[in-house]
Amino acid sequence: MTQLNIAIAGASGRMGHMLIEAVQAAPDARLAGALDRAGAPAIGSDAAAFTGQPAGVAVTDDLATGLAGADVLIDFTRPEGTLAHLAYCAEHGVKMVIGTTGFDEAGKAAIAAAAQKTAIVFAPNMSVGVNVTLKLLEFAARQFATGYDIEIIEAHHRHKVDAPSGTALKMGEVIADALGRDLQECGVFAREGVTGPRDPSSIGFATVRGGDIIGDHTVMFATEGERIEISHKSSSRQHYANGSLRAAQFLADKKTGLYDMYDVLGLKG
Repeated sequence: MTQLNIAIAGASGRMGHMLIEAVQAAPDARLAGALDRAGAPAIGSDAAAFTGQPAGVAVTDDLATGLAGADVLIDFTRPEGTLAHLAYCAEHGVKMVIGTTGFDEAGKAAIAAAAQKTAIVFAPNMSVGVNVTLKLLEFAARQFATGYDIEIIEAHHRHKVDAPSGTALKMGEVIADALGRDLQECGVFAREGVTGPRDPSSIGFATVRGGDIIGDHTVMFATEGERIEISHKSSSRQHYANGSLRAAQFLADKKTGLYDMYDVLGLKG
């Protein structure tokens, strides 16, 4: 069995630890590198020391060192960090799985440009369950195209820095596309004061931040006399890690190109 050499960005964070555990447990993957920000307390320590089973891979802030033996970098950090990693990976042919959220249009364009030099899976949520939910929402939106008000409610832990979540925005994009609308024009991201009657063509968003909520998303289709809700709730980050490994394995035979989890799971079409 050929092993895929995987490096992890943000190696000392919560998601980084989950990814390292997943790589260590996978028979067809090997931890090849671990990156963290300059000055992070974990720099120089074994990336898997927290598991009690050292991997022989030191956490480093040097991209050349951390990616020297890597086929794929899995990155769930922040836009500025991911874009720095992206430039290096594109130049050196390292593939990427990007789960970072909060990119502006320039950041998304940089990812698309880098995909001409290396293969990238870029998705706001790597969960298999979330992506199947997105497919369900695409179908539901077409059935509820008229007469239904659409609201997206999401909740995350107190440490999340972007809002709405990347997953909530992706849900909005999927629904808007299915309805032939532009989310930038029909999305309502805040309500306060006297807002007037609800625009029936709008897609509303509500954001909750608190405690240690890993990630809850609900889309409500509401009309006179009934309400349909499609929800996905996370109780662990494990499914994000598992989906990320699946994405990394999908890239094994790819040279260049920009893909998402629909490609990985065969959900397109």
